[in-house]
Amino acid sequence: MKAARRAWWQGLAARERALVGIAALLVAGTLLWWLAIAPALAALRRADAALPVLDAQLQVLRAQQARAEQLKLAPRPAPDEARRALEAAVRERLGAAAQAVFAGERATLTLKGVSANRLAEFLAQARANARSLPLDARLTRGADGASWSGTLVMGLAP
Repeated sequence: MKAARRAWWQGLAARERALVGIAALLVAGTLLWWLAIAPALAALRRADAALPVLDAQLQVLRAQQARAEQLKLAPRPAPDEARRALEAAVRERLGAAAQAVFAGERATLTLKGVSANRLAEFLAQARANARSLPLDARLTRGADGASWSGTLVMGLAP
């Protein structure tokens, strides 16, 4: 097989050998472009477009990290203060749509038709002021798709 190729190559004129070499270079260059260079350039373009989005996400994460550090350094409230702060958060953020029952270091909230935004605001205020986090949540979405009902168990600072 090798000898046949060599004989074929020797049988070509110098001009034909040059044209075959140029054609081989074109095929190799095209394959190099399709398999290596074009995908890398496309990834680079996508990275340039995604950079502002990723930068914004990084800023949000850094802000959340700073807030978490503040919460870690803040002194824990006394149990009575935590309870009062949680009661205030229920009144201010949830109003008549929630009822709270306190038992020891837990508070069980019964929610009826609370919007997602109000619930998120309540949880943020409860975490910041009362240092209270949800321990158990059994919530169902309302028929309107924008409200929540059910029970939420919050842990109070020991």
